[in-house]
Amino acid sequence: MVSGMFKEAKRLGYFDGVNPAQDTRRLLFERAPTRWNRSRRFLPCCRNRRATIFAVAACTGLRRGEIEGLDWSNYRDGELNVSRSSWNGEAVAPKTLKSKAAVPVIRPLAERLEMHRLRCSNPQTKVAGAAPAVPEGPIFKTSENTPLSLHNVVNRQILPALNRCSHCCLTEGLPHLEAKECPGYERDQSIPEWQGFHAAWRGLGSNLYRLGVHEPVIQRILPHSNVSTTINYYIKTTAPDVTEAMQKFERDIAEKLVGRNPFVQQPDEPISGR
Repeated sequence: MVSGMFKEAKRLGYFDGVNPAQDTRRLLFERAPTRWNRSRRFLPCCRNRRATIFAVAACTGLRRGEIEGLDWSNYRDGELNVSRSSWNGEAVAPKTLKSKAAVPVIRPLAERLEMHRLRCSNPQTKVAGAAPAVPEGPIFKTSENTPLSLHNVVNRQILPALNRCSHCCLTEGLPHLEAKECPGYERDQSIPEWQGFHAAWRGLGSNLYRLGVHEPVIQRILPHSNVSTTINYYIKTTAPDVTEAMQKFERDIAEKLVGRNPFVQQPDEPISGR
């Protein structure tokens, strides 16, 4: 980033000299992808709106700003049609042209969105027999009908829900300090730790790849401008994946060698040239 700043400043005439940021590289911090079994443990800890937000990230691959920018008018025909993003509460264009596309909504996510829609539209006021009213404005909104900041949701709702004490079930910080009978804060290890929204997107890419979906298709789902980004950063293989792949290879060989000794030449096999 610093190298790019000096390069642009030199191009515009604000700097004249040798770029001081040379021989630099970007440090990559590995984070574990959120696999589907971890997602199922995570969702009960964060209920209602925050659980729906995480489900959208884990099942669609939308970026944080794109989730903030979702409007109810974007959800139609079983798809989330991404048309904008949100940056500090302001509507902006999506990060890339490929991001401006329709994302299919799977049934479990559609059910969560429907429950969220019912909570937002206040179904108690509906007239019997009338079609359910579709709320207007952002799907995830504040009390002032503005896009909800997911940064605030993480700090104010998700982290307190996950960082609970195993003794008193209160969150760390002031609520726990006020619990006089607790022997001391100790995080409940049965609750998964928060790895960020990127873990949900990496989990989606890894889960799709594990199901046999090809990389170019995963690239379109996430979506990325280059398939190498999908392969290098959003598809993570684990040790069990490697073991399962070798076991699958072993089963394939065993099926082809049923009733045959692999170390004895069969009559129908050509003689080796050696």
